[in-house]
Amino acid sequence: ESLTLAYSRNDEARMSEDIISIMDTCKSTKNEHLMWFRRLLDNHFEGIIAHATYDISAGKIEGINNKIKTLRRQAYGYRDDEYFFLKLFDISRKTYVRNPLSHKICD
Repeated sequence: ESLTLAYSRNDEARMSEDIISIMDTCKSTKNEHLMWFRRLLDNHFEGIIAHATYDISAGKIEGINNKIKTLRRQAYGYRDDEYFFLKLFDISRKTYVRNPLSHKICD
């Protein structure tokens, strides 16, 4: 709950206070799993705090990478790189329905 609250902050100072509080809690428990989590937070502290200012997600990039991996698996053995890139552009386009009204089922 504390981490969710910290991640929802828009102010870097308040977010850093929350993250430091979480790190102190992890350290005080002396549990090896929580100590590992504390080190993880400590190593990525600046990047986590930057989320307060720049709310950027890597979701779209991950989706594109997933499409590339899927196409590579399906199309093993393309001889031409140019054709492979054309296929990537093709699967990246939004689906186009020529006449959406004709596909509507009426009761």
